[in-house]
Amino acid sequence: MKKRVLALLLALLPMAVPAAEAVELPVEAPAALLMEKETGQVLYAENEHEKREPASVTKVMTLLLVMEAMERGELKYEDTVTVSAGAASMGGSQVYLSEGEQITVEELLKAVCVSSGNDAAVALAEKVSGVTELFVQQMNNRAAELGMQDTHFVNPTGLPAQGHVTSAYDIALMSRALILRHPDIRRFTTIWMDTIRGGEFGLSNTNKLIRFYEGATGLKTGSTGSAGYCISATAERDGMELIAVVLGGETSQQRFEDAKTLLNYGFSAYALAHVAPPEPPTVPVKLGASKAAALAPAENVLLVKKEHAGSLTYDTDLPECLIAPVEKGQQLGTLTVRCGDEILREIPLTAAEGVERMSWSGLFLRLLQRAVFG
Repeated sequence: MKKRVLALLLALLPMAVPAAEAVELPVEAPAALLMEKETGQVLYAENEHEKREPASVTKVMTLLLVMEAMERGELKYEDTVTVSAGAASMGGSQVYLSEGEQITVEELLKAVCVSSGNDAAVALAEKVSGVTELFVQQMNNRAAELGMQDTHFVNPTGLPAQGHVTSAYDIALMSRALILRHPDIRRFTTIWMDTIRGGEFGLSNTNKLIRFYEGATGLKTGSTGSAGYCISATAERDGMELIAVVLGGETSQQRFEDAKTLLNYGFSAYALAHVAPPEPPTVPVKLGASKAAALAPAENVLLVKKEHAGSLTYDTDLPECLIAPVEKGQQLGTLTVRCGDEILREIPLTAAEGVERMSWSGLFLRLLQRAVFG
């Protein structure tokens, strides 16, 4: 079948959702992918590793590097950027920055997220790295770190350039990194209409889903003659956020319809379930400063079929006891999550806190207490 459900995890993670039956979805774009944010699990894919031009969806990586620079303390929203001649000369979608103009990082982020300003993207790139060439090198380095094996960036904007390619899968990876680690980006990607320059220049979001799709949170559109109409669309409902990537759409409206089809499928078929054993597991510890070690599952949420979300059961496999010391994070057992007789996931149980070996004085006191109180 042309369209298929993969139900795969990112980067060799074990299956959280039972293997899904193949389904037909009316997605017209030649390449598409649906991913859940928290687990990174792929729910649907078509030609997900086909190398294609991403147009302005490229700017997801530009935004990620800017937000990471802010996280490191190298950049602040209120910092002023002086626009270079190179930034001001960008064609395509733009907010008409002029050489020498001073504008804040916050307004540039707004211009990129809402109006897809190429000039604003270059101005941010130069602010982060000094020159665009170094920023592009950092884009490619970050792509490699994220496992984006189908990607090579040539510029921070997505304007057509020889060798500037990525894939639906790789776009989902960088989109996930952005929204998972930097949720503050939503303050810009959820704007429908706004202004910059003290209200003098109006912005209207190129992502029409922000206004017309329930729960839409972003993320980035793109289109050129050679790339077609592209989008990385994010939306959240009932605590689950999905990423729908569409590349090479024939029309702008079809790209949005494809994204909605993917999102609708994900929200109707799957749900996030919080891992919650009935009793918090513990293991007795001999010769420890504490008498027991509290355990916590290595994963807190699972992506499951929606009809299974309320019927999960848990079994624990634990040692009878441990001998101190116990290190925080040390794997001590296994939590098996089931739906009926079907095993959905086996999750490591790790020490929530370390347990030090009891000192001689502590051991003497404990023996004394046992002798007195039994």
